[in-house]
Parts: sequence; structure tokens; C-alpha cells
Amino acid sequence: MSRKSGNYLYLHRGYFQKGNKKRLLGDLEQALDSYIKSSHAARQASFLTGEGISYGAIGDVYSISNNPKNAMLYYEKGIATLRLSNDSIPLGSALSNAGDELLNRKRHRQALRYFEEAKLIFEKKNYTVGQAYCLGNIGMVYANTGQNSLAERNISVAIQMLEELEDYYPICVYLTYMADIYHEKGNTATAIRYAQRSFDLAQRYGLKDQISEANLKLSELYEYTGDHRSSLGFYKNFVVYRDSVNNLKSVQTMADLRTDFEVSRKQTEVDLLNQEKENQRIILISLFIILGLTIVILGTLYWYYITISKEKKRSESLLLNILPAETAEELKLNGKVSAVKFDEVTVLFTDFVEFSKKAEHIEPEILVSSIDFYFKAFDEITTKYGLEKIKTIGDSYMCACGLPKSNQTHAIQAVLAAKEMSELVSGELGASDDLSHFEIRIGLHTGPVVAGIVGIKKWQYDIWGDTVNIASRMESKSEPGRINISETTYQKVKDEFPCEYRGEIEVKNRGLLKMYFLT
Repeated sequence: MSRKSGNYLYLHRGYFQKGNKKRLLGDLEQALDSYIKSSHAARQASFLTGEGISYGAIGDVYSISNNPKNAMLYYEKGIATLRLSNDSIPLGSALSNAGDELLNRKRHRQALRYFEEAKLIFEKKNYTVGQAYCLGNIGMVYANTGQNSLAERNISVAIQMLEELEDYYPICVYLTYMADIYHEKGNTATAIRYAQRSFDLAQRYGLKDQISEANLKLSELYEYTGDHRSSLGFYKNFVVYRDSVNNLKSVQTMADLRTDFEVSRKQTEVDLLNQEKENQRIILISLFIILGLTIVILGTLYWYYITISKEKKRSESLLLNILPAETAEELKLNGKVSAVKFDEVTVLFTDFVEFSKKAEHIEPEILVSSIDFYFKAFDEITTKYGLEKIKTIGDSYMCACGLPKSNQTHAIQAVLAAKEMSELVSGELGASDDLSHFEIRIGLHTGPVVAGIVGIKKWQYDIWGDTVNIASRMESKSEPGRINISETTYQKVKDEFPCEYRGEIEVKNRGLLKMYFLT
């Protein structure tokens, strides 16, 4: 709709949001395509900030994909574009992201220059979190170049600022990274102190990922110093926290490592025993190994069972959220769903008045929150009156009554739902909140449809037929705040609801059709 109307600014925002969603889902190829389209739309809209952040997002995707050449190409392109705009915060963020990539490639001098420029920008704008990240990253550069006092000074200030912001995750990351740096330099004692600080902080604030990483780092460091007892203790804690996120593959790998570690420790003890007791010790060790392996195997099987059970419940819940229960059950039993013809259902369409025009002047976050507010309320109303939600198309909401189970009162139920939707939207028009509010048109038509799902991925329960098209025409021919129904729906509900005849419209392949307003 934005492309057809020439609204390139709205198109840019839509593609950018789609790219963010695809990136979070791990679909980097689709994310890259959306970000590229977002940059083109922003350029056509002469929106320099949008064009620059789109280039930066493309650089992020290439960085995640381990393609540093293309990552830096787009980071530099984004920085150059943002320098022409008046938005300094996005420029600072782009410089910081480019600095991260340069740091990973060990181009320390250039990375430092980018981080320092980003820091100055954030200081001028009093953007505290940006300043903190830059200080931490600058500290990482100094640590990599052997300037330990400068590294510690910058990281300490970054940690202090992040603590005030209660942003503890990056603090733990910085501390663990410093442990790696000092370990590589041969200063294991200092490395252990940094890793212990990361562990204590992560444990205090319940950061499970970082607790796990800190335990593993401490285990590695203590093993390097020869303190096998401490190493084993931290490794066991690492296993516990790793298991808490149900990573089955990691569970099996760590179980194997732990078994090897136990065998190695026991063998060392055997070597230190007196020769006269060696046979007895070997027998005892063998019994412990057998017992340990048994426990590991049983534990692995148990976690496997728990993980599979949780995933099964999650999959079934997700399937029921996408498809009607009867359709989902048929899909699970047969691996496919047969199309079903329903002789009579009532289809309902809604559409917000002048949505596209108003959306040009509304921030994307507010726009999405507003649509989300109304569509969640519509979901509750359709559930209340027994309607099946079919899909949303932009700002249009489509549902139907009389399927997947037929009933005799589908038209009445649909009208009740439509009236409640209209009352809800009308009641919100004068609301004083952070949302945007619109008027609504609603249209209904009763007739036959074919229902089912098609394709092999991203299933969606859908309906087809003239009934759908006519219901959509009823909506488009309605008026703000009114509910427009067809002749067939009118015949079903006229004894229950007062209606007002409003004339006829020409419908392709169907001739003239009468329309009525619910009054």
C-alpha cells in the first residue's frame, strides 16, 4: 500500500522493522533483503537518517555473517550518510558499531579513533549508556595493545556508569574479556580476579548466561594453574547453569568432558598411591567411573525427555495459536489438511479510516502499539462471540463465524462482535494516552466459502470465495463508525437488529447487491 501511494518514508520504516524481526529470528538473508529495500526507500524519501541507519543495519548483518569486508563497506557508507544529517546519536551508534568490527579484526588504532569520536558525540548529547559502551570498548582496545593501566581505567569508569544504569550484562562481558586478555599475557592470577568479579556480579543479578560463562572461564583458568579441585567445582556449576536453558547438545558435550575430567583426576591420584595399594585403588576408581557414567547417561536421558516434552508442548501451543483446534489435530494426524466447503458462514472485515495518511505523521513504535492495542481487543471479542480470526492485512482485520464448526446463529454472533468492535473504537477516540486512535469501517456478508491451508511452511488457515470479496466490498462501501451488511446477512439478522436500507452496489460477476446499515 505504501509503495502504491508513493509513501517512501513509511515504506522505509516498514522494511526496517521487517529486517529487525527477521534478524531476531535468525533469518539473515531475509533481514539483509529488507534492510537494502529500507535504504532504497529512505533515499527516495530523501531521509538521510533512515538511509544511514539502514546501511548500518546491513553492516551488522554482514558482521554477524563473518563477512568483515562487506560489513566495513556498509558501516563506512552509513557513517558518511549520517554525517550529512542532523541526527548525531545515530552517527555515534554507527561509529561505535564500526569500531566493534575493527576491534574484532585487531585494527586497534582505527577502532580507537572511531570509539573516541562516538564518545565525544554521546557526551555532547548526554547519552550516558552510549558513553559507557564507548569507554568499555576503548578499554578493550588498550587491553589488546598492552596498555593495561589505561584499559583498567576506562573499563572501571564504564562499569561504574553501567552500574548506575543497572545494565549489568555488558559489565560481565567486559570483565570476562579482560580475563581472557590477561590469561593470554600469562598473568593468570589477574585473569582469575576479573573472571571472579564477572561471576559475582552475574550471580548477584541472576544473569544465567554470564554465570555459566564465568564458571567455565574460572574452570579453565584454575585447570591451567593445576588447581583441579577448584576447576572441577566451577565446571560442575557451569553444567548446572547450562542445563537450566535446556541446551541438550551442550548437556551431552559437557557430560563427556566431565567424565574425561573425572577419569584424568582419578588417574592422577592412582599414580601418587603406593604400589602395594594400586590394585585396590584401580578397582575403586573403576566402580566410581561406572557409577558416574551411569549417572551421566541417566541424567542425559532425563534431560532429553524433559527437553523433548517441553518442545512438544511449545510446538502444540504454537500450532493452536495459528490454526483452529480441529485443523491442527487433522494436520498432526495426517500431515496435511483437506479443503472444506462451508455452505454458509458470515465474514467480517474492519478497516481504520485514513490509516495510511495518518501513519505518515506517527512514530513507528506508537503506530505498532496502537494497532496492537486494537487487534488484541478484537481477538478477545472474536473469542467471546465464537468467531475464527483469519488474518490481519496491514490495518485490516478479517474474521468469520460458522467455521470450522457450522452453527445456525453465525450471522447474529458476527453482528454482535461487529457492534462491540465499533463501540470499542468509538469509545477510544477521545482517550488521552500515548496511542493513536482512528475511526473504523466494518462490513459483513453471509455466503459459502472454502477453507483450508496451503503450502508447506508458514501455515495460515484461510478462506476463499466470492463471499470474502463481497464482505470486503461491504467494508469499503461502509462509512466511518458504521457497520454495513449485505442482503444475505440482513435476511439472517433483521428480526434481531434494526437495519436501514442504503441502496445497491455493482459487484463483479454478481450484479447489483443491496446494502444495509445496522442502526
